[in-house]
Amino acid sequence: MKPTVYVETSVLGYLTSWPSGHLIVAARQKTTRDWWRDAPAKYELVVSEAVVREASAGDAQAIQDRLAAIQGLPILPPSQEAQDLVDALLAQAAVPTTEPEDAAHIALAAVNGIEYLVTWNFKHIANASVRKQINSVCAGAG
Repeated sequence: MKPTVYVETSVLGYLTSWPSGHLIVAARQKTTRDWWRDAPAKYELVVSEAVVREASAGDAQAIQDRLAAIQGLPILPPSQEAQDLVDALLAQAAVPTTEPEDAAHIALAAVNGIEYLVTWNFKHIANASVRKQINSVCAGAG
């Protein structure tokens, strides 16, 4: 059985965006595209309704490209358990109250037992300074 990976929306952005002339952005685009090419053979990729919602905003062509990338992937449904964890992440300041969608990504991955959450969001999700707090809230919620 392959490990499960929750694909957060920022990954889709780097995967499908036009090539960038900015060195860091271009490197992230290449890294993402290389990872995406091999990931389905190694992992069971999943998204959530939160990812679909975020991927459905903005430029019409970008929306089409992002949604095409995740077509056929399992979509984790919302649940009360996930909403309770979102509320806890926000209430305990593990994720800023201004970023409920970021808390939703974490919560949906956690309550569904997803082994990995892949993201380029270093501000609120993959941030070393908040990771302990996120882990603590998730562990406290079971």
